[in-house]
Amino acid sequence: MHQCPSCRSVLEVSGLRCTACAIEVSGRFMQCRLARLSPDHLRLAEELVLVGGNLKELAKRQSLSYPTLRKRVDSLITELGRLRDEDRQRSDAMLAAVERGDMDPEEATRMIKELNGGA
Repeated sequence: MHQCPSCRSVLEVSGLRCTACAIEVSGRFMQCRLARLSPDHLRLAEELVLVGGNLKELAKRQSLSYPTLRKRVDSLITELGRLRDEDRQRSDAMLAAVERGDMDPEEATRMIKELNGGA
């Protein structure tokens, strides 16, 4: 789940727990773009990677016409572009908060890295 069921805003991860030792960490954690894709787009992205980017093979596996699959891939690309733009705006806002002294630089650096898929 990546959207609030009430208002559809982006949900923020506030806690993590280790599966091995059960230690829990709380705070503000940003999910990378791929984790925020809609379920349909996430499945499509996974299948696309598993067929090595071969759209004809993917269309055959999903019993879709090539034009239908192409529309779905274009929709995935649009969603990723929108998420990237949102992340740039969030990063800019965090940097501005650091400059104003409203946010810790290390916290902003960590969150920006998380937005971009890094740890």
